[in-house]
Formats: sequence, C-alpha cells, structure tokens
Amino acid sequence: MNPKPSDAATPVVSDFYDRFPYPGDPLQDGPPPGYNWRWCHESVLAAVHGALPSHADEAASLRILDAGCGTGVSTDYLCHLNPGSQVLAVDISAGALEVARERLKRSGAADQVDGLRQEQRSLLDLEGEGPFDFINSVGVLHHLREPLAGLKALGSLLSDTGLIHLFLYADGGRWEIHRTQSALLRLGAGSGAEGLRLGRQLFQVLPEGNRLRQNHEQRWLIDTAADSNFADMYLHPQETSYDLGRLFSLINAAGLQFAGFSNPSVWDLNRLLSGELLERAAMLPELEQWLLVEDLDPEISHFEFFVAKRPVHPNRWEDDSALLQAIGRRQSCLWGWPSSSLLGPDLEPIALSESELALLQAVEHHPETPLGDLNLGPETVSVARGLLSRRLLLLQACRT
Repeated sequence: MNPKPSDAATPVVSDFYDRFPYPGDPLQDGPPPGYNWRWCHESVLAAVHGALPSHADEAASLRILDAGCGTGVSTDYLCHLNPGSQVLAVDISAGALEVARERLKRSGAADQVDGLRQEQRSLLDLEGEGPFDFINSVGVLHHLREPLAGLKALGSLLSDTGLIHLFLYADGGRWEIHRTQSALLRLGAGSGAEGLRLGRQLFQVLPEGNRLRQNHEQRWLIDTAADSNFADMYLHPQETSYDLGRLFSLINAAGLQFAGFSNPSVWDLNRLLSGELLERAAMLPELEQWLLVEDLDPEISHFEFFVAKRPVHPNRWEDDSALLQAIGRRQSCLWGWPSSSLLGPDLEPIALSESELALLQAVEHHPETPLGDLNLGPETVSVARGLLSRRLLLLQACRT
C-alpha cells in the first residue's frame, strides 16, 4: 500500500511533469552555458550579507539542497558553481528526474562536487536530511496545495546561518496568463497533449489585437517554444500566485526572515520615477517603496528572493578603515575575464576602468592581502566602492 502523499496535489503534479518534464532546456555535453549568480553560494552570501564569512566560519563542505529540481538545469549550475560541495536534488516526477540524471551525466556535474544525490522525493518528506547551508527551490512551492507547509519544511532543513532562494508567481504580471488558463479550462482542454494542441491553436485564432495574444507573442513566445514550457505556463493543474502583502505573510507564517530580492533592480524606484515623485517615494519605508513598485509595474510576473532563519543586517562597508582592512575576492560570475570589457553577474555589459581592472587583478593574485596593503594608491577606497556597487568585488572582513 502506497503511503498518502504529504501534499494533496502531489500525484496530479507528478503525473503532469511526467508528461511534460520541465524545464525543457536541451541536453548538451559539457558544463552548462554561462552562469547564474543566484546559484553560486559565494555570490549569494555577498549579495545578502554584503560580506563573505571568514575562513574560520566557512563550512568544511557546503551542503546544498535543490528542492524541486525538475530536469536538472538548476542542479547542473549548482554543481558547477559550487565545486567541492555536497548536493541533494529531489523531485516528485520520475520523468523529470530521468532527464535530470542524463543532463548531469553529460555535463560532468558529479565530477565537480564531493557528493551528488538525485532522488524521487517530495520536499515535504526529507526528515533526517540537512541541515543545509543553501536551499534552492525555484518555481516549486506555488505548485503545492499548501505552499506554507512546503516553506515550513524547507525552513526546518536550513542551517542557522543558511539561506533559501525562492521563486514564486506574482499576481500582477500574470493577469493574461490567468485569463488564458481559465479559458482553456472552460474549453475542457485538459492538461495533456490535447490541451497543448488547443492552447497553441488558441493563440493562432485570437484576433491579432487581442490582449492575451499580444501578451503571449510579445513576452512569452520564446520562453514557451518548448512544449513542456508552454504546458507549464498555461496548462498546469495546480498553481498559486501572490501579491507582495500575501508573500510577506507567507514568509512570516513560516517563521522565516526576508533577506532580500535576488532581482533588486526590479525593485529600484529610479527605473520608474524621477523628480518630485521620486523624492516623495524615497521618503517611504522600504516595504512601502516595494509596494509602490508593485503598484506602478503591472508586468512583474514573479518574486525571486532569499529568506533566512535570522534577521539579516548587511555590511554596507561605510567605514573606510574597515574596507581597507578587508580581503577582496573577484566576483566569479563574470563572462570574459580577464578583460576590461565583460559581462557582469546579471549578464549586463561591463566596462572597467584601468584602476578597477588593476584592483580586481590584484585581489586575484594576492587572495590573502587586505585591500589597503595592495599598494594601489589613494583611490583604493573609491574604486573598491564602485566595484562593490556593481557586485564585481566581494569582501571578507579582516580576521581579528
């Protein structure tokens, strides 16, 4: 007799992903293309805390959980971006895991880490595992019947100093998706091959000026080229989405602490306002500023963020002497290094000045030397702060 699943939606969701293993990224030989800093623990620590732990505080072997790994895209990056770690990847879909195992076999992911396990398990049934230093659960909790139970389960597996990276759907930017889902449900399309056929047909027959068709063609056409991606967006049998208020209520109910967005530029009011209105907005408490961004940008379709067990108080490096005593590390998620022209952590174009390039090269060649002892001149503080603001330089507080 099979045990009752921990979440009521598990059998339905598992069957869905057996039909449509997600994400539908193609398999390839060798490491995954590029990088995603959100899956690099060192980059995450710097983004959340503003500083890296001292060597004495670093875990002997980083423990990572990929909770809801799907076809293994995230696990692949987690292994390659965190060499020497121990990784557990779980998913409820046997079909998705079959693809994940093949993906990681072809990429050589297991050769990068001290241990890799890929298992068909629910994130709700991991008692005895952990504690984990970093938990990745992207696009998973919103497919549970009870997302709060899922978040509490992840929190119970987290180390006291660990971080969880989450991705949950947002109401505002999914208005057209929700309407399309509702229409296909009324048409009895189902969540299988027939639903896929009818869903694609729907966007072909709707008038060109129709808002649902325009939204799909302008925002999601490329993302849903693979059948599994189209099905995940429009045919999923179990889905929850949030506004910012309900999101923070979820985090609080789980007994966890919000530790920052992993797409902070989206929540920057400077991209939406200027002049007097920006000045007024800047006077609001931080949460009110985020709520204002949510009001003003109806295209925010998801929330991506970190949570922790304890309140987070980032190091802003406002003291010059503390900064000069810090140990520097170059951001590992850069494309084109070493060069003065490269791509930054978010794959944005970066142009380094001579002094910026010299500082990054110096910390790479002298990994144990404080910034102030690198003999780079009086501009060291200003150059370092400029690199910090772009997350190109990571700092480790001087050991006392």
